[in-house]
Amino acid sequence: MSSNLNRILSSLCYFSMFFAPFLFPVVIYLAVQDQAVMRHAKRSFLSQLFPVITIPLSIIIVAETEFSMTSIVVCAVLFGLGSLAVMAWNIVQGIKVLKA
Repeated sequence: MSSNLNRILSSLCYFSMFFAPFLFPVVIYLAVQDQAVMRHAKRSFLSQLFPVITIPLSIIIVAETEFSMTSIVVCAVLFGLGSLAVMAWNIVQGIKVLKA
């Protein structure tokens, strides 16, 4: 594959959080032989797992504290800030790959 196509596929892995999280990076990882594209697909997939891990963790914390308002607010704020950070990181990485 050409260098431009590799960059586009790599950046799309990061931007896929808006249209096909988890699925697109896995498909690209399995379909492409280029090591750099595979590395970006793996990194974007792992970053998109953050909400999948934090949602059940937040539910467990809230349930264990018997649904106290404090735990609900703290979990919501932490989850929201973490998700925004992951989204910003994916956007920055996608742009970096396109510019490289």
